[in-house]
Amino acid sequence: MYETFYNLSATPFQLTPDSRFFFGSTGHSKAIAHLNYGLAQSEGFIVITGEVGAGKTTLVEWLRSQMDPAAFTIARVNTTQVSETDLFRLAMAGFGLTGEGNKAALLQRFEDVLREHQTTGRRCLLIVDEAQNLSFPALEELRMLSNLTVEGRTPLQTVLLGQPQFRRLLASPDLDQLRQRVLTSYHLGPLSQAETRAYIEHRLRAVGWAGDPHWDEEAFEAVFTHTGGIPRRINRLCSRVLLYGVLEEAHDITSEVVDATASELAHDLEGVAAGGPVPPSLANGAAARPGVAPSYADLLNRIEALEQQMATREQMFRRLTRIFGADN
Repeated sequence: MYETFYNLSATPFQLTPDSRFFFGSTGHSKAIAHLNYGLAQSEGFIVITGEVGAGKTTLVEWLRSQMDPAAFTIARVNTTQVSETDLFRLAMAGFGLTGEGNKAALLQRFEDVLREHQTTGRRCLLIVDEAQNLSFPALEELRMLSNLTVEGRTPLQTVLLGQPQFRRLLASPDLDQLRQRVLTSYHLGPLSQAETRAYIEHRLRAVGWAGDPHWDEEAFEAVFTHTGGIPRRINRLCSRVLLYGVLEEAHDITSEVVDATASELAHDLEGVAAGGPVPPSLANGAAARPGVAPSYADLLNRIEALEQQMATREQMFRRLTRIFGADN
């Protein structure tokens, strides 16, 4: 939508991880150093943690794009709220091993695959995302897989990506044997204020930004204040800021624009969390409480809020039609 208005080649602030937009902040550069060190050892576990939206997945996707596809076979597991048996099967499926059979048969077939890869000089890398959701038995399953050897060498290496609580989980006495196999670990923190500005400009330039819209210095500072330097939060806010700019036909992004957009976004998210839009008339404490049925007046207020929302969207549609033309 705003790509056309600002002459951009693509959406710069999409929420889906994309290695093309990788930004090498100080923290991300250190994380890459730890990943490269761990991969150079060709065994054990590499652990990368960070807050939700800190860029862990984008980091690994970028690293994958830099790796020689002829040297690695990479399997990815994203669903981790599963039993240890299902995790084992997901990992095997990532390496192309599917079908019926008991665990022993699958394990033997996997060892054969590892042997074939090692013979041809290829390494097997397993990437497990959302590791904080793994149970103790599932983590033990991964440790057992790391015990596999072919001709005295460990042919499988594992990267674990997780939120901060995974570090606490990993510190459990029950996981002492797994910790002993962790070669390197790094916690990915938020961007600094200066890096937040550089991050925004980096993503804009990646899609052909030539200064339109112009961002005030205070606007960058406002983005940092509202997002705390977390990349995914920055993307969400800046995407709405650009939409706001289109609706207002603005070519200058100011701190006032960022503040207004952040307030609107926060209100929308509060409405979602409450199960629907929360009109101003409910802000005085009349809002429905968890477990309490809404009154007739509350329902009327919600209907009124929905009608106002529909009217706002209709106004938005008319403005977009006027900006882009009815035929676009």
